[in-house]
Amino acid sequence: MSVPSLGPRNDRRGGPVSRFIGRMGLRLLGWRIAGAFPNLEKFVVIGAPHTSNYDFFVAMATILATDLRIHILGKHTLFWGPLGPIMRWCDVLPVDRRSAHGVVGDCVAAIEAAEKMVVGVAPEGTRNPKPGAGWKTGFWQIARQAGVPIIPVALDYATRTIRIGEPLETTESLEADFALLSAFYAGVQGAKRQLPMTIPIGGTRPAEPAGTAG
Repeated sequence: MSVPSLGPRNDRRGGPVSRFIGRMGLRLLGWRIAGAFPNLEKFVVIGAPHTSNYDFFVAMATILATDLRIHILGKHTLFWGPLGPIMRWCDVLPVDRRSAHGVVGDCVAAIEAAEKMVVGVAPEGTRNPKPGAGWKTGFWQIARQAGVPIIPVALDYATRTIRIGEPLETTESLEADFALLSAFYAGVQGAKRQLPMTIPIGGTRPAEPAGTAG
C-alpha cells in the first residue's frame, strides 16, 4: 500500500519495524491514507470524527505507518511513579488544568520550547457528544497562540480512508477558520455517526486530557 513519506523537517518517532507494523495494520484493517503531512517542524493535528474505540487502532496504525511523532494530551498525574517513563515513551504531553496558564497555555509553552513538536487533539472532546454540541476550540487557541498551522485529518469509514488535509493557518476570525474546517469535514462518515455539514463552535477548552473524567 502507498504511505506518504515524511520530509526532513518532520519529527520522526520510530523506524523500519514500527513503520512495517503500522502499514500491515492498515492493510489488515482495510484502510488507506490520502494526502500527506506537511514538511514542517511544528503543527497541531486534529482528528475527527471520534465515535468509537476502534478509532484508536486506526489512528495508531496511521501514526506508526507514517512514522510521525505526535504528542497527545495527558493528565499530569499520569506521570507520577513508574508510569512516567511509559507516558513519555508514548509521547504523552503532561498538562495540568489547575496551572495558571491552563491546558492551552501549557501546550503553547511546550510547543515554543521544543525544536520539533506535533500535538494531536480530538476536537469533539468525547465519543458521544450531546446533539448539537460544538467542537472544543482549544486546538484553535493552541495553534493561534503558538503560531503554528492546523492539519485536519478525517477518518472516513464510508471509504475507509484517512484523509490528511492541507495546512490551515489560523486567522483572527474563529468563525471563518471553522467554516474552512467544515468544508473539509462535511459529511465525513464516522464509525457510528456522520459529521454535520457545518461544524458548531463549542467551548474554549481542548479535548479532555487522557486519564480525566467528564
